[in-house]
Amino acid sequence: MNGKIHSISISKRKGIPKSNIKSANLIYEHGVENDVHAGNWHRQVSLLAVESIDRMRKKLPNLRAGAFAENITTEGIDLGKLTVGKKIKIGDNAELEITQLGKICHYKCAIHFLAGDCVMPTEGIFARVIKSGSICINDNITVL
Repeated sequence: MNGKIHSISISKRKGIPKSNIKSANLIYEHGVENDVHAGNWHRQVSLLAVESIDRMRKKLPNLRAGAFAENITTEGIDLGKLTVGKKIKIGDNAELEITQLGKICHYKCAIHFLAGDCVMPTEGIFARVIKSGSICINDNITVL
């Protein structure tokens, strides 16, 4: 199963949409450089498929990658088929290990209030960085 990076996003604060960037460094056991969610924990990097965002665009046409606070928006890979412990390679060097599928939203986000739903809790996945590397938009994602 292979796909590619559709977009990369970071933020300095929690609870806000992330800003899109062209490239990023994934740092071993830390996460995406300069992102608020990076740190020594199991949810260092968040991923969401652009196909999930596209379904939400039927209700909110102006949604963009990063609006769900995901770090990596994927394209062409079925994230729902990945399991905890599965490893993925991104670009030439970076590797992630899937640590969590979905999440509990304790507070409903703005998207949920506007659309009546949000895909991140059910379709987003989380990972930790097990091998550092630089990533760019359109880099390949390979399930190992």
